[in-house]
Amino acid sequence: MARISNGLIGFLNILILLFSFVVIGVGAYFSLQSSADCERFLQWPVIIIGIFLLVVSLFGILGSCCRISFFLWIYLFAMFLLILAMLFSTVFVFIVTNKGVGDVISGRGYKEYRLGDYSSWLQKEVGNYKTWSKIESCLRTAKVCHGFTAKELASANEFYKKNLSPTQSGCCKPPTYCGYDYVNATYWDTPKTGVKTTDVDCKAWSNDQEKLCYGCNSCKAGVLATMKTKWKEIAIFNVVLIVFFVFVYTVGCCAMKNNRSDKYRRQFYGYR
Repeated sequence: MARISNGLIGFLNILILLFSFVVIGVGAYFSLQSSADCERFLQWPVIIIGIFLLVVSLFGILGSCCRISFFLWIYLFAMFLLILAMLFSTVFVFIVTNKGVGDVISGRGYKEYRLGDYSSWLQKEVGNYKTWSKIESCLRTAKVCHGFTAKELASANEFYKKNLSPTQSGCCKPPTYCGYDYVNATYWDTPKTGVKTTDVDCKAWSNDQEKLCYGCNSCKAGVLATMKTKWKEIAIFNVVLIVFFVFVYTVGCCAMKNNRSDKYRRQFYGYR
């Protein structure tokens, strides 16, 4: 039984070691291939996670295969912290993404989004000037509104039937309730009678292709809607990882117990 648990923890950590190489490789890819700041900022968190998994897995392999209890103690402590951190972050993501759904607009193939529908924490994050300036720069770099090229010649009715992404719906056109007249996907005329409301988003809209509705609350809401979907996908993946790491941690505890038993037998009975 002792051999099995030590061998299993060694095998599992070899898998984690290989996975860490993949994670570090992804971080290096972001560093070398990405030209946009919004992609490059991912490189260090990804690389740090990869290095952490690499070091922890090495402690696990040495501690189990070489039966070094000190390394196993370090390994189990690090795994315990990792599980706690992942559990906390997963619960946090589910809490902050619990609110916020798009409004269905009659006669439209897309939804529209309101910033006030999302959690106060998310609103505060995108409401921070420095944070939003970086996001806004990323949106321009990613050219999220330039994908309308093929739609610009479409009629208003054809455009209204399009299934726009939350970011496109919030950032690339004025909100429907403003009452702007459609010219093309990213150019809208002000009605002769003026806009229907004094909402800040209606005033923020600009036909300047570098501005559009990037400064609108609807754009921030569209970004949050996209983040909500992505974060929930990551959170679900985290749940799977947590189950896996708990299993690895349990096997590691058995291996630690076996190391101590073997040490006791060698000291008192002369077994090898």
